[in-house]
Amino acid sequence: MYDQSKQTPKRLLGAVRQHFPRTHALAAGAASFALALTMFMSTPEVEAKRLPLEVNLSSTTAVEATAGTAATHHAAAPEAEETLRAHTLKVKQGDTLSDLFERAGVSAAEMYQLLASGKEARQLAKLAPGEELTFRTDDQGALKSLELHRDRLNLEEFSRGDSGDFKYALHQRKADSYTAYRHAKIDSSLFVAGSDAGLSGNLIMEMADVFSSDIDFALDIRKGDSFSVMYEEEFLEGEKIGNGPIQAVSFTNHGKTFSAVRYVDVHGDANYYTPDGKSMRKAFIRTPVDFARISSGYNPHRLHPIFKTRRPHNGTDYAAPTGTPVYATADGRVIKSGYSKANGNYIFLQHGEHYVTRYLHLSKRRVKTGQRVKQRQVIGNVGSTGYATGPHLHYEFLVNGHHRNPATIVRKLPKAKSVPASEMARFQAQTQPLLAQLENYERPALAQRDDNSDNNTVN
Repeated sequence: MYDQSKQTPKRLLGAVRQHFPRTHALAAGAASFALALTMFMSTPEVEAKRLPLEVNLSSTTAVEATAGTAATHHAAAPEAEETLRAHTLKVKQGDTLSDLFERAGVSAAEMYQLLASGKEARQLAKLAPGEELTFRTDDQGALKSLELHRDRLNLEEFSRGDSGDFKYALHQRKADSYTAYRHAKIDSSLFVAGSDAGLSGNLIMEMADVFSSDIDFALDIRKGDSFSVMYEEEFLEGEKIGNGPIQAVSFTNHGKTFSAVRYVDVHGDANYYTPDGKSMRKAFIRTPVDFARISSGYNPHRLHPIFKTRRPHNGTDYAAPTGTPVYATADGRVIKSGYSKANGNYIFLQHGEHYVTRYLHLSKRRVKTGQRVKQRQVIGNVGSTGYATGPHLHYEFLVNGHHRNPATIVRKLPKAKSVPASEMARFQAQTQPLLAQLENYERPALAQRDDNSDNNTVN
C-alpha cells in the first residue's frame, strides 16, 4: 500500500501509461492530470498551478482523428451534384423516335417508360424534321431527362423525378413583334415580285391563300398588278427568328383592288375578311395547285393530244413539276382513291350533296377512300401516271353529275359565313386600326408611283 497523495503528476501519468494502450494515452493522460490538480487544490486560497504535460499520439490515432474530422465535415456538406451527359440530335426526314433513342445510346425500355408517362410524351411519336432532342443520361446510361426543342420559343421537358416517373413541363419564351410593310408591282410573276420585295416564300403563299377564292394565280395575274401587305416580324434577343401572320393586305388585279384583314373571333379562331366583315373564303378555292401553268383549259370539243380524236376535255390541266402538292379545293369526303389505266392515280372528293371534284394523273395519293378532308389539305402530288404526256394535274368540277368549267364555276358559288352581327362591334374595333395602318403605309408608295408616272409622261 502506498500513499497516493504523495505521488507526483508525472509518476501518476507513468502509472497510467503502464496500464493503458498507447492509443488511449491522450484520454488517460487528461484524466490523470485532472486528478492531480484536484489534490493540489485543497482550499480556495491555494492558487492552481499549470504543469506542462507532453503527450505523444501514435500515427494510428492521428489517422483516426483526421478521419473522424473529415467524416464530420462530409456529413455537414451538401451532396455533390450528379454529372450528366448531354447528347443533342436533330430530327431528319424519315427518323422515328426509336431511331433517335438508338443514336443517343438510350435503351428502348427507357423509351417505352417515357411514352407511358402521359399524353404529352406520346406526342413525341409525331416529330417533325428540323426539331431537336437533347438526351441527358447518367454514368450508367439511364435517361434522366429529355428536352424537345420545337423551335426557339418552345421547349418541352420530360424529367425523371425521385420516384422514377417522368414529369412534363413546357417552357415558352415570348418573341418581340414589330410591324413590317411591303409593297410591290408585278412584272413577271407574283413569286418574283414578292421575293424582290423581301417577302419569304411562306408569306407569298399565305398572301395567295388569302385571295385564292377571288384570284386565280395561274390564270388571272397580269403585268402591272400590285400588292401591299402588312405583317409581323418576330425577334428574339435582337435576332429575327421568323414572321408572324399577315395582318392586313390588298391586291390589285386587272385594275380591281381586293382588301383583306385578319380577325380573331370570340372563339379564338383567326380568319380573313373584307373590311365590311364578309369572309374571304369561298366554299371552293380557285385552283388546286399553287402557281401552276394552265396547259389545257376546259373544252368540250378538244382534239385529244394522244388519240388525235375529238374528245371533250372536261377539266383544266395544270402543268407543274412532279411532286408539286395538290390541295383539296373544299371541305369534303374522299369517295374514291385508286388507280386506273387512263387516269393513273386519281382521287374523287364529294362536297355536300351537289358537288364533286376529281384529281387525275397523280404521282402519289395521300388520302384514302372514306377519309374526311379540309380545304387546302394536301391530298396528293402532281405526276404523269395514266394517259398523260407530261407531269400535270387534270382537275374536274361536277355539279349534280354534270361537268362545269372549274375556272368559272367557283365565282358563282357562295362564300363562307361572314362575321355575325353580334360580333361586328368587336370586329371593327380589332380590324379598323389595322386597315388604317395599312392605308398610311400605302400612301407614300402610291405617291411615288404617281410621281414616276408623271416623269414618264411625254409632253
